[in-house]
Amino acid sequence: MKRTLTALAFLCLPFLSAAQNQPAPADFNLDFEKKNPGQKLPDKWMQWGTNYQVVTDSTEKHNGKNSVLLKAPDPIPNGTFGSVASTIPAQYMGKEIELRGYLKFRNVTSGWVGLMLRIDGKAGTLQFNNMQEKAINGTSDWKQYSIKLPYSSSAAKIHIGALLAGPGELWTDDLELFIDGKPFYEAPVRKPLAAELDKEFDKGSNVVLDKLTPALTQDLSDLGRLWGFLKYYHPAVKSGNHNWDYELFRILPQLTSAKSKAEKEKILYQWIKKLGPVNPGSAQPIPETAVLKPTLNWLSNPAIGKEMQALLDTIKNAKKTHESYYISMYPDVGNPEFKNENPYPQMQYSDAGYRLLSLFRYWNMIEYFFPYKSLIKEDWQAVLTEFIPKFINATDETSYKLTTLELIGRVKDTHANIYNQQGALNKFFGEKYAPAQLTFIENKPVVTDYYNAALGEKSGLKIGDIVEKINGKSIAQLIKEKLPHSPASNYPTQLRVLSSNLLRTNDTTISVSIRRNNKVQDLVVPAFGTDKINIYANFNKADTCFKMLSPDIAYLYPGKWKNTYMSKLTPEISKSKGLIIDMRCYPSDFMVFSFGPYLLPEAKPFVKFTMGSFHTPGMFTFGRNISIGSANPNYYKGKIILIVNESSQSQAEYTSMTFKTAPNITVIGSTTAGADGNISSIVLPGNIYTGISGVGIYYPDGKETQQVGIVPDLQVTPTIQGIISGKDELLEKAVQLLTDSK
Repeated sequence: MKRTLTALAFLCLPFLSAAQNQPAPADFNLDFEKKNPGQKLPDKWMQWGTNYQVVTDSTEKHNGKNSVLLKAPDPIPNGTFGSVASTIPAQYMGKEIELRGYLKFRNVTSGWVGLMLRIDGKAGTLQFNNMQEKAINGTSDWKQYSIKLPYSSSAAKIHIGALLAGPGELWTDDLELFIDGKPFYEAPVRKPLAAELDKEFDKGSNVVLDKLTPALTQDLSDLGRLWGFLKYYHPAVKSGNHNWDYELFRILPQLTSAKSKAEKEKILYQWIKKLGPVNPGSAQPIPETAVLKPTLNWLSNPAIGKEMQALLDTIKNAKKTHESYYISMYPDVGNPEFKNENPYPQMQYSDAGYRLLSLFRYWNMIEYFFPYKSLIKEDWQAVLTEFIPKFINATDETSYKLTTLELIGRVKDTHANIYNQQGALNKFFGEKYAPAQLTFIENKPVVTDYYNAALGEKSGLKIGDIVEKINGKSIAQLIKEKLPHSPASNYPTQLRVLSSNLLRTNDTTISVSIRRNNKVQDLVVPAFGTDKINIYANFNKADTCFKMLSPDIAYLYPGKWKNTYMSKLTPEISKSKGLIIDMRCYPSDFMVFSFGPYLLPEAKPFVKFTMGSFHTPGMFTFGRNISIGSANPNYYKGKIILIVNESSQSQAEYTSMTFKTAPNITVIGSTTAGADGNISSIVLPGNIYTGISGVGIYYPDGKETQQVGIVPDLQVTPTIQGIISGKDELLEKAVQLLTDSK
């Protein structure tokens, strides 16, 4: 589905910690007038991005003494950009935030310029816009631009600035920031809640768990479930009256030192009572039509005692609060926003309390807010119990992060991975890469492309080589080792994830046995760092979004598509008798409600969502069917072939669902990645960033898409011989189908 973050900005910009003190308005230096001698940038401003020149300019300015100049290098390394940025504490209250600023640019022949506005919570980015979708380039004199975004109550930092991606020069000056239409420093200041003032365990949890018996493991599993229930159901916790992470650290030593079952029950009961009074409410009925229902049958387990049962039942049915400190739902779409989760970037990996916190936090997020929890198809409570000793024994950074990655893999969601694998994980998988890209063809890893053509051709590997062993290990052995750390929704996509980690090392070479022309050869392949190898070089690689393959057959590649091309390209497409849409990519623009209606003669439902509830955590219900199109006599009347495979993911799958409603369309290829729904970001202790598909995506008749993906009408997969011959067999099949239909 549509995402609000570009890979460029999401991966490159730093996440910063929560605000401290509120500076006076004059301290923000939004007009760049204050500059310390010897500094290249104005006071309070910094450079983001790499390689670009970013400096103060006192000759070219909109007003006053200074502007900031951003100038591209020549040549421009892949994936780089230049930005000047400043960070403002988000201690203000309001509903909408706006950044205004003046830009002047010269010879921006490709790429774009724009203002940049990013709102971060403790758990990561909440809102972001860098004006990329406006595709502003060329040459222009000073002009004021504006960005508006929703302003969340869980905002911790406001990042503002200007950005140049591509060649040329950009000047920026006279920035202004507004909240609800007024200068931001005039907005009401938010008072910190008790949860934010609790600093007792900032330097460590003081939790020690040396002897983990089966009984203690079960006690910790029960505590993890109880802790999560109270986090999302108890009114005092939902109101931000308690730092819930630190409450875990308070109760753990008491629980683990208890001598009897009765003592444990008393400790837990008194702990819950001290959280504060609960205003009783009435039980909320769960609709029979609910797709998922809360798994709360354990609340009535006689083993927890009648007094505890009554207390927990009162909490479950308590009068509802309007907001929750740790969870909310994004407007319109309804995917969960995990708020106010501290990333603890400085945690000590030897700290057992923080490692348990990571497990409990993630497990309960899945328990209550993962729309596809039923597709995990194993006892999720048993998974919690299983991973307690794994997290307790993961006493260093590598083992802790690998254990976390293994846990993430158990939810079977291609959107769920560790996004920031720098440091220990990068070292574990290998910091250097062979210059060849592997793809599983006919269930074998085959060289299908190079990340760097010059280095690839010198490496000894050739397109079509079948890799049989790596550093003496068979592919079957490597799959068995790496599969638990290759999260994905289905097996073909797991192999896609896994294949990118096969030819990695911390050495300068990799020993590879390959089969070529039915003969086995042993090669020593050089490996390079990311300064020479761009592993994203082949992402959306096609050079154009549209071309005519013949006078009658049009070809469309959404990976290069922009909605601004509609008026120019649809008349050309309409002249064709057949259209191939190649969805083996990630759409570079949201085509669902722009290009989609062009394919339809009338409105047609194509999807419905499930949405969770912070009032009744664990419940998901269907929304209404969503339709695409309207009465349209000028729709495309030719035959359509839609090509998909395991690289078709998320927005590509959602867009494919739209296009599938067109008449006279055939889907060919192989099953897609099976990961749809807006991503909800998650942060775990140790500054681990991950996420989940946060909205359930279903066909109008209720059929699943998650893990299933888009199932083609005609299965077509590439062959090794086709790769060797340089053929695109899926595209050739599409052309054949259109030709034969004439």
